[in-house]
Amino acid sequence: MDKRKTVLSSAIVLYFVIGLEILIMISPFAGFFYTVFNPFLLEIAKYPATRWLSAFFLPHMVIPPDAFLMSLRVAGSVLFVLGLAVFAFCALQIYAAKFFKRGAVLKGLYTYIRHPQYLGLAICGIGLSILWPRFLVAVLWLAMILIYYFLSKDEEKRMLKAHKTDYEAYMKKTGMFLPRAVESKIAPSTAAGKVALFAVIATLVIGGAFSLRAYTTRHLPLWAGGNVVALSILPEDTSMMDHRMADVLQADEIRARLKPGENYLVYFLPQNYIMQGLVADTGGEWKLYKRHHTIGMIVDWIFHPFRHLREGHHSLHGGTEHPGPGSGVVRRLVFLRVLDVEVDKSSDVFSMNARRVPKFMADIDIHEPMILDIRDLPEDTGWGKVPTPVF
Repeated sequence: MDKRKTVLSSAIVLYFVIGLEILIMISPFAGFFYTVFNPFLLEIAKYPATRWLSAFFLPHMVIPPDAFLMSLRVAGSVLFVLGLAVFAFCALQIYAAKFFKRGAVLKGLYTYIRHPQYLGLAICGIGLSILWPRFLVAVLWLAMILIYYFLSKDEEKRMLKAHKTDYEAYMKKTGMFLPRAVESKIAPSTAAGKVALFAVIATLVIGGAFSLRAYTTRHLPLWAGGNVVALSILPEDTSMMDHRMADVLQADEIRARLKPGENYLVYFLPQNYIMQGLVADTGGEWKLYKRHHTIGMIVDWIFHPFRHLREGHHSLHGGTEHPGPGSGVVRRLVFLRVLDVEVDKSSDVFSMNARRVPKFMADIDIHEPMILDIRDLPEDTGWGKVPTPVF
């Protein structure tokens, strides 16, 4: 029994390691992590049946384009911190009881539910699925709550053996994961009913993630012209992009690099945008795992969910955007070729079946417009071939 519990607990640890990929990928340990994890991501990305697992279903690189997506992103931080707080508080109760030999913990949140620690981790996992919205994280959350259920049943069997009378009375007045008054109305008592409940939860989670992805792609700030679709990273740049993209595409240096019959996705972003390494390898300074800003970025990621996107490209490097001639309003345009899909509408460039290959980048004084710098790019991102967010 202890061996089975160790295996199940190890699976939970593995879930959080994979779920916290975003923290590892900006740390100096990214290379070691992806040596093990990236082959798995690349393998599931090969096949249509599993490719969706490595994709993302919510904005991660762009400022959420509407109030709903912004609120959802804030909710992710709240749930992540709340879940961790519940888990830490309950863990403190348990270890204090063991240290002072007080017996079973039946106070605090344990007054109402029998397994508040697991509930806290489940809440934290929901937040984590929003903060790092890879489909794989959502799927593994489902596996995690199933493991929590079996661990809880195992713990209750052991408690009944050790404190049969007292624990039976405690079970009658408390719920497993929710207060008894609530749980008794929604939790089935039969095995078939429990399987059906899990199936409903799984359908809501996976179906909800696909729905959020469709909603996101419909609401992204896009510009389309000919065989080019452009995405504005910052909402305040959308108007600038709408007015200048057509002129930019007429520049000789850019027209020479765009081939008829091929489709392109262009990221319209500030020159010092902090996450540009996820789009393409635009230079070593944007490989964040080499920059030693891990702690500051983690704090921003959780507590200031939009600051690292809107201001991080200035504050992280302690400066401002590089001034150009004339107006000095410089934007970096990163061009990716879109392969393996038919682009009938703008959102098709974000298809999970599409390959997006970096081609070149151009730094442009938008108000002129004038090309300040243009260069070809390697076909990988700053993280090599790791599947990264596309919006």
